[in-house]
Amino acid sequence: MRARQKPIVVVGSINLDLVAITARIPAVGETVLGREFQMHPGGKGANQAVAVARLGYPVQMIGKIGSDALGDPLWGHLQKEGVGLEGVQRSDGASGVAMIVVSADGENCIVVTPGANAEVTPEYVDSHRDLIRNAGLVLTQLEIPLDTVEHVADLCLQYQVPLILDPAPAQALPPSLLKRVRWFTPNETEAAFYAPNGLAVNDEATSRTRARRLLSQGPEGVLLKMGARGLYLATDAIDEQLDAIPVKVVDTTAAGDSFNGAFAVGLLLGRSPKESARFAAAAAALSVTRAGAQPSMPHLQEVEQMLEKHL
Repeated sequence: MRARQKPIVVVGSINLDLVAITARIPAVGETVLGREFQMHPGGKGANQAVAVARLGYPVQMIGKIGSDALGDPLWGHLQKEGVGLEGVQRSDGASGVAMIVVSADGENCIVVTPGANAEVTPEYVDSHRDLIRNAGLVLTQLEIPLDTVEHVADLCLQYQVPLILDPAPAQALPPSLLKRVRWFTPNETEAAFYAPNGLAVNDEATSRTRARRLLSQGPEGVLLKMGARGLYLATDAIDEQLDAIPVKVVDTTAAGDSFNGAFAVGLLLGRSPKESARFAAAAAALSVTRAGAQPSMPHLQEVEQMLEKHL
């Protein structure tokens, strides 16, 4: 990487993922037998930071880890992956935990307990505002307090740093927030929450309708992530659906995080939004062929090879 390139800064959650693999996701009130249990480092913020680091781009994280037994391995893993930890501190409480059920076909459901992530306050982010001031781009999500996300948007606006918001888990957002977002990147479920219109997003026409409605709420660009159906890219000048790369799905956990991290890297490498989206789609496709969140994140050479194969 060129020395003058500014780092990507990720403001977000750091969790330990507790993963149960089973034949199918249970219905309400139902008990099913698991086939396997795994533990992986996770959290949408940490996932996106690792996604960036594995692609060889400099990245700094702003977040918190607990002082419990989970804290040391979470810290050590981020350090090993090459994530900058200037903005990460230890909390007196518990670390964040995500409980994940993965079905045989790779689908998942997730319950997140924030723990130390709830202590990533506006004041805490302010104490690391120089990281944001010097960033090339900032990534954030909704596994930290919403007022913190708003403060991050304020700082990005003040310092003229582009902000990518991954709106997960979906929750009501103040209208002013989206007006400060460069790229808004919901999946289909989140898009239905933020732009309800009774339409099933199952073809290009309905995808375009949903993306344009999201765009009208204020962000400069929308990337609607649609899993096996690809993605829809919308700006004032662009309306285009891009196909997914066909792969054998093992686990969809953190595919969206892999996508967001790679999209940010693509943009800062000077690629166009469309080229960056294709780059991100290749990274996400690789991630779903592997189990776990951060363990599934691909390296740059793998993504480039995937792109060459499917261009």
